[in-house]
Amino acid sequence: MEGWLLTNLRGRLRVRLTPGYLDADSFERLTGRIMKTVTVKYCAFNRLSGGLLVIYDYTEKAQNDLLSLIKEFRPKPPRPAPWGGVHVFEAGEETPLPSNPVYGYVIRRFLLPWPVRTIFTLIHAIPYLLKGLHMLLAKHSLCVEVLDASALSVCLLRRDFNSAGTLLFFFSLSNYLEAWTRRRSIMGLFKSLAGPEEKVWIIDDQGQEKEIPESQVKEGHSILVRSGGLIPVDGVVIDGLAMVNQASMTGEPLPVRREKGGSVFAGTAVEEGRVVIKATKVGRNSRIRSIIEYIRESEGSKAGVQGRAERLADNIVPFNFILFALVFLITRDPYRAGNVLLVDYSCAIRLSTPLAVLSAMREGNERKVLIKGGRYLEELADAKIICFDKTGTLTEARPRLKEVVPYPPYTRNEAFRLAACLEEHFPHPVGRAVVAQAKAEGLRHEEEHTHVDYVLAHGISSTWREKKVLLGSRHFLLEDSGIHLTEDQQAETEKMTEDGSSVIYMAVDGKLAALLAIEDRLRPGVKPTLAELRNLGVERAIMLTGDVEPSARAMAKKMGFVEYKSELLPDHKAGYLKQLAATGEGVIMVGDGLNDSAALSLANVGVALSDGSELAKDVANVQLLGGRIQGLAVARLLSQRTMSRMRENFAIIVGFNTSLLALGLLGILGPSLTTALHNAMTVYVAYRGTRPYLHAHEPELGE
Repeated sequence: MEGWLLTNLRGRLRVRLTPGYLDADSFERLTGRIMKTVTVKYCAFNRLSGGLLVIYDYTEKAQNDLLSLIKEFRPKPPRPAPWGGVHVFEAGEETPLPSNPVYGYVIRRFLLPWPVRTIFTLIHAIPYLLKGLHMLLAKHSLCVEVLDASALSVCLLRRDFNSAGTLLFFFSLSNYLEAWTRRRSIMGLFKSLAGPEEKVWIIDDQGQEKEIPESQVKEGHSILVRSGGLIPVDGVVIDGLAMVNQASMTGEPLPVRREKGGSVFAGTAVEEGRVVIKATKVGRNSRIRSIIEYIRESEGSKAGVQGRAERLADNIVPFNFILFALVFLITRDPYRAGNVLLVDYSCAIRLSTPLAVLSAMREGNERKVLIKGGRYLEELADAKIICFDKTGTLTEARPRLKEVVPYPPYTRNEAFRLAACLEEHFPHPVGRAVVAQAKAEGLRHEEEHTHVDYVLAHGISSTWREKKVLLGSRHFLLEDSGIHLTEDQQAETEKMTEDGSSVIYMAVDGKLAALLAIEDRLRPGVKPTLAELRNLGVERAIMLTGDVEPSARAMAKKMGFVEYKSELLPDHKAGYLKQLAATGEGVIMVGDGLNDSAALSLANVGVALSDGSELAKDVANVQLLGGRIQGLAVARLLSQRTMSRMRENFAIIVGFNTSLLALGLLGILGPSLTTALHNAMTVYVAYRGTRPYLHAHEPELGE
């Protein structure tokens, strides 16, 4: 089989096949063989992206058998389409909707003579009857399609063509409404994800690093990606070593090792290390495909309430047939018994629930809140604890360089040039602050250093003029690297800290060369957002920071936090999130940097701001696209309203359909009216799920 093995864990196998390699029939054959070989818990195939996922009961033999089966499987040659070619539209294009059924129904019902109308009804019914027959005989399944075909058959056998026509109209209207809502949702997601053009680093023919727009990247270019960078192309690693986070593609939070000869894919992120990639697929071929895959994955991340509703819908169908049989045995009246098949709970449940989720995702996107699946809507609604990383999340992602204090033998400009030259290679808010200030002051810096290594959550290490240079946190330089401060230098750092600044240390050849004071400015809206989240049921809001205790205490008080944790390293932060998640109360983690990725993965819902690092955005389940912390309150309120409306819709479906069944069995309602009322209710709850969840002014966030 053509493809790549992406994940091979105990009981979980994920393979990426060449897109289009399997068609529906081939996948069905492959699934049948897999189920005969191992005990399958879940199996899914995305034909568009080529992703195959199998979750099964693990044994070593089962793993080996499954791998052998997939490697040896060969699809059958594709059969010609019976109704002509099918055009597959790429994401981002305006895909056509089914024709609006209202016009056709009005014309047939009121303008065509009865014989012609009857012929149209029979022709229109054939696909539904054949589909129901196929599901019953080939799939051995009593599902919604079988019930629909049975209801149509009852109407046709009675020669009640008006009821049959009404039933077919509502089938078509439901399909049209679903397609219309899905297209609006997917197009909105696509447009926001495509976003502005990014820039990438390449290595030219002379071996020099050069930054160019992504649109100028060509196949064969050597792309350089460092820690925290998003991989912009599909390609093969030709130099370097890195741990690549593929959560956006495989769903697995653990990074994988990639070295020379390894394949990498667009949309994944380098968590640690540095790699040079030879591009094999660039531009639209890679980026659009990654966006398509994200959209398909987001549709698959169903809310628990959605999954429960769909399972309930499937489980209800057999009871319609049981009730049909009981009524017929008791009354011997096929007229009354047939009314049972005209009313089903499953159709409305299966239609309204996913439409509500997609509509909520679309509305969130319009409010600059990108939610990557229905499951996270439910988690957002129920979580009781929310944790915030401080730097870059509660403070602005664009901090300002306030001061540079050099130490002999270096002048301010010389130390500043070197710091800016090192920092420009890493997409971090602090680094951007240093580079921006150097640019503002007109300081030009030449690339005189060797390879730059990023030490996750610590700092930067390089060699400059044959001297070792370290740039980073107090922990990195003083504790890990053994750099000593004089009394005057210690006093200067304390002064900067008391002033509310973060301190960056730079050492050259084992001695402190400069201190850089970074001013963190609070994001607007932090305090009102915290107050709104508490009003929406969040019981604990906790600030997490690597700052020393006095600075952390002052910042927590300033922002309105009762709880905070100071002097946290990334592994400590992740361990703390793990403890909170174990309480079962539901945890939301909000972060923006490289060192937040583990914590974001461990939380029930990870939230990243759009101006944070690419890795944080990649790992997170929710993105605040406007970079505004107020989006958290929007996401919380939207998720709670969505879950509430889904529960209300379920109550309406059960109550209304039960009433229709009772009235039909008593003979009060005839089949035509029963059909019309049942399908009108189905369309109503579907429409109700697509209505806006938030008003224009919600949530109110005053200062």
